[in-house]
Amino acid sequence: MKNLNTVLVELGISKVRLAKYLGVSRQMLYNYLALDSLAEWPKEKSVKLLSLLSVATEEEINKIEVTGEYIMDVEARLNEGVKNTADREIFTELKGFNKKEQEILSDIINLLKEKLSDDKTKNTYTTFCYLYQFLQSMETNKELEYILAYMSKSLGFTDPMEFIYNKDQQFIFESIMFSAMTLYSNGGSSRTKITDAHKRFVEDIAHKNEEKLSRTQELNTAKIQALKELGYTEINENNAKEVLEKIAEIQSRKV
Repeated sequence: MKNLNTVLVELGISKVRLAKYLGVSRQMLYNYLALDSLAEWPKEKSVKLLSLLSVATEEEINKIEVTGEYIMDVEARLNEGVKNTADREIFTELKGFNKKEQEILSDIINLLKEKLSDDKTKNTYTTFCYLYQFLQSMETNKELEYILAYMSKSLGFTDPMEFIYNKDQQFIFESIMFSAMTLYSNGGSSRTKITDAHKRFVEDIAHKNEEKLSRTQELNTAKIQALKELGYTEINENNAKEVLEKIAEIQSRKV
């Protein structure tokens, strides 16, 4: 189980998402992870976890090599599993929202269903995958909110002088977006001129992915050191807060 926790940390899988994937509460997941072996888990949950990691037995977890490609494969399976669980919950969970919130959620769901029913091409499915990933990332990328506001304004749904986010930043972002979209619409840049820009775009993404993997590995190293300094062999419900504080302390030593 120690190796399982290590792999989960290297993959960057949060306990909240893993709990949703397995269909259990976060507290129950912590209880599972505190056990000595997957054999002690409910059979259905252990099989589901092994399927997520694409291994057949607990022993094979020890041989997992966490590469960028493996992370993306696991992420895809995790997203699909969490989505299936969410589908079963969505309509009952609407009861917890007020009337306006229920209306907008219902409208979004119905519109997505309608578009998928009318057009089952790969492009439509992929577009909705992009939309899902967009929504997933909104909490950590404020510019995504600005993009939505810009599109709503440019399509005539919203007053162009309405600013519900950071007014100064939103104003600058919308002005830059307008300039870029105008240039694109008017064909102001040839493919030859912007090839270098797109190359830098690709290189920037590759660099960010490398940094993400590096941070995951760094966090895992700090976790191992924290457990060693505290005299623990693993993180569990009882020591999680203490271990996380120790990890933060270890990382601060490097600043």
